[in-house]
Amino acid sequence: MKKVVTFGEIMLRLSPPGFLRFTQARSFDVIYGGGEANVAASLAQFGMPVDYVTRLPKNDIGEACLQYLRQYGIGTSKIILGGDRLGIYFLENGAVQRGSKVIYDRANSSLAAIQKGMLDWQAVFADADWFHWTGITPAVSQGAAEVCLEAVQTAKQLGLTVSCDLNYRKNLWKWGKKASEVMPELVNFCDVVIGNEEDAEKVFGIKAPEADVTAGKVEASQYRFVCEQLAKRFPGLQTIAITLRGSLSASHNTWSGVLWQAGDFFTALRYDITHIVDRVGGGDAFMSGLIYGLRTYGDDYQKALHFAVAASCLKHSIVGDFNQVSVAEVESIMGGNVSGRVSR
Repeated sequence: MKKVVTFGEIMLRLSPPGFLRFTQARSFDVIYGGGEANVAASLAQFGMPVDYVTRLPKNDIGEACLQYLRQYGIGTSKIILGGDRLGIYFLENGAVQRGSKVIYDRANSSLAAIQKGMLDWQAVFADADWFHWTGITPAVSQGAAEVCLEAVQTAKQLGLTVSCDLNYRKNLWKWGKKASEVMPELVNFCDVVIGNEEDAEKVFGIKAPEADVTAGKVEASQYRFVCEQLAKRFPGLQTIAITLRGSLSASHNTWSGVLWQAGDFFTALRYDITHIVDRVGGGDAFMSGLIYGLRTYGDDYQKALHFAVAASCLKHSIVGDFNQVSVAEVESIMGGNVSGRVSR
């Protein structure tokens, strides 16, 4: 099997222990995470060969990050070194009616300072058949956006399947252009796109009718319209998926998804997640589950969608950005085993 390649920024994640607030913290738990690295980690857990591509500083923190990636079976040979620092994000875990908070400290990071020509994409894709990126990468800097464009153009020329998670982050688009000015050209090279209930609206102005995620009301049928409008805007898209999160509180969400495949429309089961441990990376877990499903189940798009939703449901029980679950565990959830009983 050929490799999946993912490209983007990984950051040092610093969180107060448990559910402490930033103002209460006297120490921080340290891990690493980022959208595209999260996808790579999940795919590696599922047994798929995967290379993660980024730019890290040539110092002990960069080396620690490399070692962290390698312990999850992620290929790191295409990572380049340079720049001044690793980006950081601080996460305060929310609970019940208090939402989580994220503070970024990623200005002038190694990835933000990347420039065209630094990566040999022909060599990166030599043994790959799938390339994944997210809307976070072009938001980081003009250089990162230009390198991302290099990547999707080369991937398309070489015949790779190209996937994107729209991942709109309003606090990142600070370098001079809006997402609506940059993303369309990039998405034109994609075969597969996913987003959540607001990504299509914030980036492309496409909104589901009568959707109210903050009231926990997310109806799958409302998002067929979003998929169809995206397909009209980008004729090259074959697969469009939307994650459906109903937020009753920071600790209690409903979770499901829909998939549009060349005109056909599929809906998944809805999971009631009543005691969220860590929701960061939920969308990335869905994306990796979808990539696995599409590469494994052939034309069974319903099964691919069920796998993606079940995998990302499980992510809500895992601390950290990476979804550390196996194919067997996901398939067990797909089969209806949601009791959480002890396995002996």
